[in-house]
Amino acid sequence: MTVGESASVAYQSAVRAVAQETGVGRIAALRGLGELVARRPGLRAPAVAALADHLRTPVEADGWDVDARREAGRVLAALLRPAAVAGTPTGPVDPTAEPEPPAVDLDLRAATLVDLDLSHVVLGTVRCADARFLGATSFADARFTGVADFARTVWPGPARFTRARFLDHAAFGRARFRSDADFTGARFAAFAWFGRGEDELWEDDPAWETIEETSPAPWGEPNEDDPHWPVAVLMGDYQEWSEGGDGARFVGPVSFRQARFAGPAWFFKARFAAAAPFHQARFAGPVHLDQPTVDLTGATWAGTTADEPVRWPLGWTPAPAGPDGVELVPDAAVGPYAGQLADVDPDVRRAGLGTLAALGDARPELRQPVVDTICGYLRMPLSFGLAEARTDAQAIELELRRSAQRLLAARLRPSTDASGGPPHWPGTDLMLCGATLVDLDLGGCHVGHADFTGVQFHGGTGFAGSVFTAAAFRLGGDGRASFHGPVSFAGARLDRRRSVREVLGEVACHAGVVIDEAVPPPE
Repeated sequence: MTVGESASVAYQSAVRAVAQETGVGRIAALRGLGELVARRPGLRAPAVAALADHLRTPVEADGWDVDARREAGRVLAALLRPAAVAGTPTGPVDPTAEPEPPAVDLDLRAATLVDLDLSHVVLGTVRCADARFLGATSFADARFTGVADFARTVWPGPARFTRARFLDHAAFGRARFRSDADFTGARFAAFAWFGRGEDELWEDDPAWETIEETSPAPWGEPNEDDPHWPVAVLMGDYQEWSEGGDGARFVGPVSFRQARFAGPAWFFKARFAAAAPFHQARFAGPVHLDQPTVDLTGATWAGTTADEPVRWPLGWTPAPAGPDGVELVPDAAVGPYAGQLADVDPDVRRAGLGTLAALGDARPELRQPVVDTICGYLRMPLSFGLAEARTDAQAIELELRRSAQRLLAARLRPSTDASGGPPHWPGTDLMLCGATLVDLDLGGCHVGHADFTGVQFHGGTGFAGSVFTAAAFRLGGDGRASFHGPVSFAGARLDRRRSVREVLGEVACHAGVVIDEAVPPPE
């Protein structure tokens, strides 16, 4: 038997031991595999693939418990991490030394990872769609040389991408960050996608044949009862960037301080529930970042008028160009509003809602941006379930959200002018996809386009007599809205061409629903 054949036999034996052993025996087998491959770098890629395959097994299947997954992650990190990670060598370079091994592709789709630390690793194409990262996870200082796909991932614990380098597209659409997320100093050389969560395929893409196999594990988010939303895929030949469902969801604080975006920075339909500082961030292409919790202090934009669309949060505006590009500064034109909806103090948030209402009442050109900001506030994810007992702070937050809903409804009803109320804001669109709304009453309102895909309606909901240019309550077979209390559509027109029943489709109604078809849509 040759040396190569002997190494192959030993490798196959080590891989079988990992699969067959359980408990402490599997831990030992994993360590043995790692030690073997460390001596045989040529086995690195197949060993990484084998470990990833094991991590994709269902939870508790074949004894793959928390300890085994944690140890498999440690071995995986050792195989992926270059030999010298502490910094630049201080001595002269040895010309006879073996070159750094090439980047290895990593397929962890639908895997369950525990306390994964892939800091300082060098990776090729990374496929982590639908993976669950339990415990603390780190990709700090990692380098992604190929596409990095983290679509629909779930992060119950802290996630670190500090100083990570993404040399190709980075996709985080529909990712769920339930704790802190840190992208401080990250570099995005191509598309940074934190927007809507669907994949986009061209008409002739063979991937269409496997779409029905996509079945993400339930996310288990509070107040949601459609855990597979959205699995729908958009057809790139015909769909626009604005179509689709929810984006990345950040419940805890998230930092993009000093991040660099060389390509599009796409956060359209992303949701931030806490502070989202982009201090000293650098943008160089199209940007869609209009969430109310975003803080752009010291950020700059080096794009041009050809980079469209570009959307900043209300209260921020580009200043005259400087050496690093155009600086984003507080917008004096809306000076009374300065991001109050992001403040932790409920009294400040309440004052911010009043300021926004006054701005829209006085200045018609600001009405749609004001509504977009309030909708962004209503889309901020709740960290608690509405069926649970609530703390005083949670009760205050719910009342503030009801106030925001009433503020909008009062200005969307044409009757308010005649009754001495606030002025009517005609032609206003509502972008509320994925929001959790409580006791919403849009009865008698006249609205432009409205996106209610995936919305969770709690308490009593009223659409009686409301008129929409078009309203969406579902996205394909998934992304449907859910009504957890009674709802009335009596006399409503949700679309110019379709009936109420056609628009609603298979939305979920858990209580009484009134649909009055006596008023047909106009021809």
